[in-house]
Amino acid sequence: MADAGRGSLEAIVGPDPSPSGMLNAQSVMVAREHGTMPGTGSTTVTRPKSQTTNCELFSTRSSGILLHPTSLPGPYGLGDLGANAHAFADFLASAGQGWWQMLPVGPIGAGNSPYDSPSAFAGSPLLVALEPLVESGWLRPDEIAAPASLAQARQADYTEAERFRESRMRTAFERFSAARHGTDAQAFEEFRERCKTWLRDYALFRALKQANRGACWTEWPREYRDRSSAGLELAWTRLKQEIEYAEFQQFLFDRQWSALREHCRRVGVRLLGDIPIYVAHDGAETWAHRELFHLDARGRRRVVAGVPPDFFSKTGQLWGNPLYRWPKNQRTGFEWWVSRLGTALSRFDALRLDHFVGLRRYWEVPADAQTAEHGRFVRAPGEAFFRTLTSRFGGLPFIAEDLGLITPEVSALRQRFGLPGMVVLQFAFGANGAGREYQPHRYERHSVVYTGTHDNDTSVGWLTSLMGEQATTEQREEAARVLAYVGCDPGSFHWELIRLALMSVANTAIFPMQDLLGLGSEARMNVPGTMVGNWQWRMDPQQRLPEIAQKMADLCSRYERLPKPEARLP
Repeated sequence: MADAGRGSLEAIVGPDPSPSGMLNAQSVMVAREHGTMPGTGSTTVTRPKSQTTNCELFSTRSSGILLHPTSLPGPYGLGDLGANAHAFADFLASAGQGWWQMLPVGPIGAGNSPYDSPSAFAGSPLLVALEPLVESGWLRPDEIAAPASLAQARQADYTEAERFRESRMRTAFERFSAARHGTDAQAFEEFRERCKTWLRDYALFRALKQANRGACWTEWPREYRDRSSAGLELAWTRLKQEIEYAEFQQFLFDRQWSALREHCRRVGVRLLGDIPIYVAHDGAETWAHRELFHLDARGRRRVVAGVPPDFFSKTGQLWGNPLYRWPKNQRTGFEWWVSRLGTALSRFDALRLDHFVGLRRYWEVPADAQTAEHGRFVRAPGEAFFRTLTSRFGGLPFIAEDLGLITPEVSALRQRFGLPGMVVLQFAFGANGAGREYQPHRYERHSVVYTGTHDNDTSVGWLTSLMGEQATTEQREEAARVLAYVGCDPGSFHWELIRLALMSVANTAIFPMQDLLGLGSEARMNVPGTMVGNWQWRMDPQQRLPEIAQKMADLCSRYERLPKPEARLP
C-alpha cells in the first residue's frame, strides 16, 4: 500500500506538463515532517511526547483541502482508501498543502449521511479498497472487475457500490477464515485485542441488527434489547460468524487507513477529522451505553436534539438525536468521550468539533414534538469536559465549529481552552453588516478560514445564485458587496476568494476541493435539511491537477503558508 499512491498519481492528475517548473511532492516533503498518534483503532488516549498540541498545530500559517474520500475517482462507484487516496495526498503535498480535511469516516446513516452513523468508533466498510484484498490473496483479479455501471459512475452510487463491495468482502472473509494462519491472522487477532473496548459491541450490534432484519434495536427481543447476560451469551454463540465478519471489515479499514496515514505522514500532510457532537439513536453506542443518554426503560428517546427557531427557520430544526445525560457522563470522568476522541485521534492529527455550542448549552426538545419550537436551553459542563480532555490528552488538537448565533459564554469557553474558531467567507457579506465578523480584516490569527464548508454551495455556485435571473434585489446587492470586497470580476472569483483567505491573518485556511476546481452548484456536497441527492459529488478522473497544484503552491509561498524547515516536528 505504501507505494500505491506513487504509482497511480498520474491516473488522477495526469502527467506533469512542466516537471522543471513544478513544485513537486518531493520538494515540499524536504521542508516538513511531523509526528503521529499510534495506529488506527488504538484506544490509547495518552499522547506521545512527540505529538503536537493544539497551539503548535494551529499557531503557524498553513493551508489545506476539504475532500471526503468518497469524492475521489475510482471504478467502484465511490472513492475509497486505495491508490487514488494515496495519489491525492501526493497532490496535496505538491500543492504546498499541510492539511487534508475529511468528513466523518464512520459507517454512513440515513440518506448516505456521514453525520448519522450507527457507530461513533467504527470505520466505513464502503471506504475499504478492493485491490489490497487481491494482494493479500483473498480475491482474484477477475473478481474485482467493475461493471460498466460502476466504472463509469460520475456521482457516488452508494447502493450499487455497497452491493458490489459487500459480496467481494464476504468472499475475502471466507477465504481468510479457511486459512487463518500466518501474519494476517496474527494481525487480525492483535487488532481485535487493541480495539476490543468498542469493537465487540459494534460487531455484535451489526450482527444482531442483521438477524432482526434491520429493525431498530428498541424493537429487538427484550433479551437483546436490554443486553441481558443470557441474551448476549446466546447471541455470541449463534452469530459468531457474522460477528467475526463485522470485525474483519473493521480490520481491513484499520489496515488500509494506517497505510494511508503513514503515506500522508511521509509526504508531510496532516489529517483533519470531523466529530459530530451527537450520535444516532439506532446505533451501537446508544444501545451499549444507554445509561449515558436520555432514554426510557425500553431505550426510546425522552428528549431529542435540535436548534431553536431563528432567522432561517421559524420552527427551528428538529434533529432527533438522543441527548446526553451530562451529569452521568461527568461522574464517569467523561470516559466514553475520552475513548471516542482517543480513537479518532489515533486516525487524525486534529479534529473539528461539530456544533461546538452544544458543549456549553444545548437545545432540548420533547421526543414527541413535531417541531423544535417548544424546547429549552440546558447547560452542558463544557469547562469540566475540556479540563478532562486536557489532562487525558496533554493538549487539545481541536477546531471549534462555532458558526451561527454564538453567545459570549460559548466564545469564552473556546478562548479559555485556546481552541481556534471557524470563519466562512460566504457568511461575510449580508445586508446591514450582517456577518461582517467573517470578513478578513476582522479575523483573529488563531482561527480557521474557509471559503465554504460541506454544507455550503460552492463558491462559484454561491456567486452565480446571487447574480442569477431568479436572484432577489437583496441577493444582487450582496453580490455587489462581495465583488467589491474581493476586487475581481466573476470570471476569476473562486481563485480570488481563495487568495483572499490565504492572505488573511488567520493561521489556517481550508478550501473545499470544488473551489479549487472552480465548479458550480452541480458539485455541492450537501444541502442541510434535505435527505435526497447529497454526498454524491466525485472528482472527474480526467481533471488535470498539476496546474492547480502549481497555482496553490505559488499562492501559499507568497502568503507564507508553505511549511518551513524549522517547523519540523520531532
